[in-house]
Amino acid sequence: MATPFLLSPRYRVLLAGLFSQLLCVGVARFAYTPLLPVMQQQTWLSDAQGGWLAALNYAGYMFGALTAASITSIRLKDTLYRLTLVLALLSTAGMALADDFWLWATMRLVAGFSSSGAMLLASGLILHWLISHRQRGELGIHFAGVGLGMLLAALAVEWMLRLSLDWQAQWWGFAGLAVVLLIPAWCWLPRPAKPVAGNGSEHRQARPPSRTFMRLMLAAYFCAGYGYVISATFIVAIVEREPLLAGTGNWTFALVGLAAAPAVMLWDLIARWIGYLGALIVAMGLQVVGIVLPALTDNLVGVLASAVLYGGTFLGCVSLVLTMAGRLYPQSPARMMGRMTLAYGAAQIVAPALTGMLAEATGHYDIGLWLAGGFVALGVLLLIRLRRVDRTAQRLDDEAKAMA
Repeated sequence: MATPFLLSPRYRVLLAGLFSQLLCVGVARFAYTPLLPVMQQQTWLSDAQGGWLAALNYAGYMFGALTAASITSIRLKDTLYRLTLVLALLSTAGMALADDFWLWATMRLVAGFSSSGAMLLASGLILHWLISHRQRGELGIHFAGVGLGMLLAALAVEWMLRLSLDWQAQWWGFAGLAVVLLIPAWCWLPRPAKPVAGNGSEHRQARPPSRTFMRLMLAAYFCAGYGYVISATFIVAIVEREPLLAGTGNWTFALVGLAAAPAVMLWDLIARWIGYLGALIVAMGLQVVGIVLPALTDNLVGVLASAVLYGGTFLGCVSLVLTMAGRLYPQSPARMMGRMTLAYGAAQIVAPALTGMLAEATGHYDIGLWLAGGFVALGVLLLIRLRRVDRTAQRLDDEAKAMA
């Protein structure tokens, strides 16, 4: 692909990350959410089976995260990143091959693995390039791709439904879109080079967190992961089951993505005012409201408010935690990211399967939503406790405020 002369090298690299998010997260991961009710209507897929497929997707992501964290060679990480781009395309096309549960299960597992490429590998490679070229290590544009990917998936499904395409044709449509997205994601991220000497990054030493910090953060992040995955997986199906809201599910999911796109930059600013832990507490507190609102009301305004609150907070939680990992381990943030991802990912495996079975048994998702909201509320309490008793947390908050 020809390099657009109007884009600086910095923005080409950042946009490569954005396109990788659109491909690996927006298409390979989140196309499943707006397509879930379509597949349930047109195939034999039940609530419980839909939940298990989502759980397998997150199992694949966790395996990918562990793989990424275990690799030390920057060039090997680059090779794996490019492999995940191809896997995102293949797993998307594979969903269209047949209506077989084990085929779909395999494809969701592979798609989950591929999404780790955009979330973790691309993040590290982009940061490596920015630091090597003495650029600001900011990933707002890169992570905006998660929200834009959700928006893209929702609008694509809505458009294809208007064309009366069935579930299989829609997956093929997403596979075609994946081909287009793969090209800039591959071509605009240069192969890694050795860091430029004297950029100052070598002087930043790791400051390992206390045991109290890690115990409470891991527990709180598990709770955040449980809350995140329920709405991310089932929001369209939840909305479409309400008689008064039928036909608005994809637009609700699009609003989630629209709210998520600027979230990283917004929560970075908030962290400068009240610290990383303070911002994380506020974000998770708002997320509780966003998660449980659909269980409280079938009013369109309430559901749209839920979409904005959820979309505007879930990605902020992830970015704040990744930022803290980078501050504590500037040379190898994967040391902390791997452990945090295990906690976040374990919740994402358990929660969709349990929620799908509860929905099949009761005929609605209300219990699953209340359970998710309860977990996130517990996470908020753990973070409040952490902020009060741990010096690491206090130090991180002071550093964030100093950047204002």
